[in-house]
Amino acid sequence: MSEASRLAESKDPYPACTASSFAGRSIVAAGGLLFPISVTRIRRCKLNSMPYPRSAGTKPLFSNHADSRENPPEHYLIAHSDGGARGNPGPAGYGVVIQDESGNKVAHLSEYLGHQTNNFAEYQGLIAALEYAIQHGPKALKLISDSELLVRQIKGIYKVKNPTLKDLHARAKELIAQLEWFSIGHALREHNREADRLANEAMDKGIGRVSRA
Repeated sequence: MSEASRLAESKDPYPACTASSFAGRSIVAAGGLLFPISVTRIRRCKLNSMPYPRSAGTKPLFSNHADSRENPPEHYLIAHSDGGARGNPGPAGYGVVIQDESGNKVAHLSEYLGHQTNNFAEYQGLIAALEYAIQHGPKALKLISDSELLVRQIKGIYKVKNPTLKDLHARAKELIAQLEWFSIGHALREHNREADRLANEAMDKGIGRVSRA
């Protein structure tokens, strides 16, 4: 039977993964005698599809709840968040501007945090926005921050090494898990000016630099 016939009658679900053999080579044994040998040659196969495809309802192997940008719900909140510390560490505060999905302002949040670092303030702004979404709804939030470190740590791209930030990171993840939808993205500071202004106002109040009209 030819090679082609054997493949046609094979019940192997992977006919591309076959072995072919050929004879004609020989080795020299002790005493000068020649013995024919058969050498098997293995062909590599390429798997073009799974033999048992997953059903349409099967969940993806990997999902990132901290960056679920696809298919936002009909109603969700947008939070522009910023935090800072003068001196780093130094007098610190955060500012958050909350909008609805149409860009209408819903609320603004700010707080003086005392003597802290920039990253501490950035995390506190994130946590304040998350708590607002959970308490007031809808439980869907798109957060925009000018802190690339914060965004990448929440996405899991960067590791969190600082012990204080680890606690804040864990708290943020707990709150994110209570949302129905969440997205986080990075924006340059010039696109986050109102949140930056609120953070600076909070710092001014904290250190007594409030201008009196």
